[in-house]
Amino acid sequence: MSFVGLFLSGAVLFLNSLMLIGKAEAKSVGIFNIFVGILQMIIPFYLIVHSNQSNWELYTNAAIFLFGLTYLYVGVTLLKDLDGAGLGWFCLWVAIVAVVYTFTAIQHFHDVVSALTWGMWAFLWFLFFLSNTLKKKIDKYIGIVGIVQSWVTLTIPALLYFLGIWNTSFVYQIWIYVLILSIVYFIGSLFKLKFSVKKVNGGKKIQVI
Repeated sequence: MSFVGLFLSGAVLFLNSLMLIGKAEAKSVGIFNIFVGILQMIIPFYLIVHSNQSNWELYTNAAIFLFGLTYLYVGVTLLKDLDGAGLGWFCLWVAIVAVVYTFTAIQHFHDVVSALTWGMWAFLWFLFFLSNTLKKKIDKYIGIVGIVQSWVTLTIPALLYFLGIWNTSFVYQIWIYVLILSIVYFIGSLFKLKFSVKKVNGGKKIQVI
């Protein structure tokens, strides 16, 4: 995936996550989603036109569309105040595709960092399906996951690439541990959310999810 695309995706995911935890206004974030979504549609078209048209070139560049279409869908949904069920089903489809990219990164490219990254993205898209289509009350958890992923899977890797050090073996090894620790944090946070309870209706306890 284009590292320019990663950089822009880091920004929009960061804002979307802040919105989910109540720190940013939905319509203003929706506008930014549309801006980045349009760019994330233009970038892969350009890359495909100037590529050698091999299946793996198309495979790599097509991944950017997953982000661009997601951001456009989110932006329109927020601006028009639409029901999110359709967006959720789309996110489920993207999550399944992201699982394919995860296993391909392992089996074909033998790239642990890419596999972990795609696995984390698949998880995030699946969370959006749970929230938007199945109406699970997990927006705060999604916001936490999104903020972390906006930095460790998108913004920082893009910056390191721009600085010319992303492809070094030292950074590669370090980033395996960074991603694994992030996954452990997601699991721990989910476990905490799963078993957290709150009092309602005169002290009756219910599970949050």
